[in-house]
Amino acid sequence: MSVEPPRSDADLLRASAQGDAAAYGLLYRRHAAAARALARQLVRGTEAEDVVAEAFTKVLDLVGRGRGPEWSFRTYLLTVVRRTVHDRSRIESGGLADGEIEDYDPGAPFVDPALVGLERSIVARAYLSLPERWRAVLWHVEVERCRPAAVAPLLGLSANGVAALAYRAREGLRQAYLQVHLGSRPRRECRPALGRMGAYVRGGLARRDSRVVDEHVSRCEECNGVLLELADVNRGLRVMVGPLYVGPLFGGYAAALAKGTGGAAGLLGVLAALRRAARRRRAALGGGAAVAAAMTAALFLMSADEPAGRSVAASTAMKPAAPVPSPPSPPRPVGRSELAPHLLGSGGGSELGPYPLGPGGSPELAPYLLGPVGRSELGPYLMGPVGGPELGPVGRRALVSPPAPGPARSPSGQARLRAAVEPLGALVRAQPGIVGVRLRNDGDAPSGEVAALVELPKGVTLIPTARRHQAAALHGPAGTADGWTCRPTGGGARCARAPLPPGTGTAVFLRVRVDENAPEGAGPALRVEAGALRVLARAEDGVRASGAPARFATEGRVTVRAVGNSLLTCPEEREGCPEARRRQGDQRDNDLWPMEPLDRDDDPATRCSSPARLVLPKGGRVVWAGLYWSASGDRAGPIRVRPPGRGSYVTVHPSNAAVRELPNGPVYQAFADVSMLAAGARRSGLWWAADAPVMEGTAGHAGWSLVLVVTDPREPYSQAVVLDSATVVGGPRRRVRLPIGGLTPAAAPARAELVTWEGDAGLAGDRVSLGSGALTPAGGDRDRSNVFDGSSGGVAEMTFGVDVDTVGAELGADPGLTIATDKDVVMFGVAALSVRARS
Repeated sequence: MSVEPPRSDADLLRASAQGDAAAYGLLYRRHAAAARALARQLVRGTEAEDVVAEAFTKVLDLVGRGRGPEWSFRTYLLTVVRRTVHDRSRIESGGLADGEIEDYDPGAPFVDPALVGLERSIVARAYLSLPERWRAVLWHVEVERCRPAAVAPLLGLSANGVAALAYRAREGLRQAYLQVHLGSRPRRECRPALGRMGAYVRGGLARRDSRVVDEHVSRCEECNGVLLELADVNRGLRVMVGPLYVGPLFGGYAAALAKGTGGAAGLLGVLAALRRAARRRRAALGGGAAVAAAMTAALFLMSADEPAGRSVAASTAMKPAAPVPSPPSPPRPVGRSELAPHLLGSGGGSELGPYPLGPGGSPELAPYLLGPVGRSELGPYLMGPVGGPELGPVGRRALVSPPAPGPARSPSGQARLRAAVEPLGALVRAQPGIVGVRLRNDGDAPSGEVAALVELPKGVTLIPTARRHQAAALHGPAGTADGWTCRPTGGGARCARAPLPPGTGTAVFLRVRVDENAPEGAGPALRVEAGALRVLARAEDGVRASGAPARFATEGRVTVRAVGNSLLTCPEEREGCPEARRRQGDQRDNDLWPMEPLDRDDDPATRCSSPARLVLPKGGRVVWAGLYWSASGDRAGPIRVRPPGRGSYVTVHPSNAAVRELPNGPVYQAFADVSMLAAGARRSGLWWAADAPVMEGTAGHAGWSLVLVVTDPREPYSQAVVLDSATVVGGPRRRVRLPIGGLTPAAAPARAELVTWEGDAGLAGDRVSLGSGALTPAGGDRDRSNVFDGSSGGVAEMTFGVDVDTVGAELGADPGLTIATDKDVVMFGVAALSVRARS
């Protein structure tokens, strides 16, 4: 007789998301002891049970909304426990406004301020770059030191299966560790040894190769340290990754977990917390449906474990939970001191000297800024943090966003600042770019007036915006930019803003231009003064000879979208062409046809035209829109565009263009900012483009793409960036890596829209990665080994020589976009990314 294996945490989470309260009850029984072990390290007495109950309630709420973990329930829950304790302490001290903790997703580690920088260690970055299932088994087996038999039910495996999975995960961690270390640009003489070190540790090297590694590590202290860490990754996990999720009290947590705790009181606490959540939702939403849902879940959760009478009787003896914050008040107009929180990384130190920082700038200097912004209706200015439709017109009100983590306890009445400065994408010679400045107050008191001096690398200068209704390409935003005002200085920029409230953050993005002779070297540096506080930071990366500079960047509840189409096609009367247009047959390359204009509209005045259907998120609005077009030839010219709901075309002139050489001759890529045009159009519908300069004939290509950053009320607080890169990939350069600076570190979910020209469906070997393996495009043939197959978002048919691809991935440990092709030669044009913000 066969025995049904236990349901894994992943199965239970999926069932819980569908309303199966019994499944969530089983998750509670599996993980309550761990949550209680941690809570008792952070708070005393019966408050620990309240914290555990509140944490399970928050996770259930997130899972019910389609968020939360897939496999790593334990680390996710521990993160919620720590954030719950932190939020309670801030409420008690008055540092957290009512309603601020209502909506957040704790998928990222909560880095204690005492351990800032831990998440950037090589072991932690390697661990965070692994698939979630590998991270889960390593956490249980290596960090918590559980036996495989105890872990087996959590993963839905046998004990032997857990042991095998843990072995593969350890090997994956070693490889990831080596990749992170190699990504840090080790000395040239170290690279051969580092490349063999994974096999060396496994005993898989030939004797001669092992001798080479032995000789190198005997004289290289750095590589000897790498070898020691690879040989004992278990210790590295406990020392670095354990505190990353549990905090400085990891030792006490591990000891308490080993002893084990249990009891029914915690389950009753979940019931009480669910009842409190129901009352809170009833007050906030004014509807009975949320109350009914919460109470039904509570009753089912109770009945799944024991008779209702017993649970009710026991619950009367429980200590009442701490008061729940009142419902959030309606958002108020943006003021200088009412700021949306922004998550940021930690910055390194840099001595900039005693610069006299005073209150900098005035509103007239705002054109140098690009803040975390939305766009008001057809207005010429970007107005503030991106909000959703529930906040009224975009940019008119402050965004109430999830608080970023801070210290669990901080000295009363003190501000504590963290700062970071980084280029977005890359600072590339002879190109415009963006430098992001982020600041966060982790204390429990407001800071003083904030003054920041940004020191730009030599050859990098601040640039102003175009005037209203001037050229289509705006090289800077305007408006309040989250309360910042900036003005240029001899070596950079001087910025100022009002005091930063406790537990909040702010960000501002500076438009810059890089001189063609700018030297490579040190990155931008930052000095911040706020009252008596002084904070220094410096970016690791400075000017580069090549890369993908940022065209636009923002933060908020934002995501990216892109659509496009071809303007040339095969002759319809030729045999095989109708099949090729339908993405059938073996003649789907523009190299196989004498390409001729595609003219699909009903306007007799156009020579070539094509549509693409754009669908924006429900309730979403356009923040930024860029139009890109490309064709064979070396002369870019205007293109005509017709947005949804408009009866006639609008002529759009390129603000800049790049010309590159492909095997079949020169090609161009042109760009124009069409944000105001897109903001005034219908949210969804057909976009038409027509009459770009094209060259007919065999192997020719011509097409266009509309790339957008839009708000999405359903998205978590995110970062979005659009990178330009007219980069040839293939031939002598079969692999190109474009660094992505200034974004969230490893393991953050990312969405990318990629625009590429001259891809051929018949030539396989095209691959794309964001640092976590080859990615599968959402359209076309969906072949991760042939990404550039003439397919475009918003179009079902063949788009010869034009690719607009959507991919999803976890951002790698060392963020970068890698494009590789074995046979084809393409021009990679644009990458628009949205990444969930994390601390």
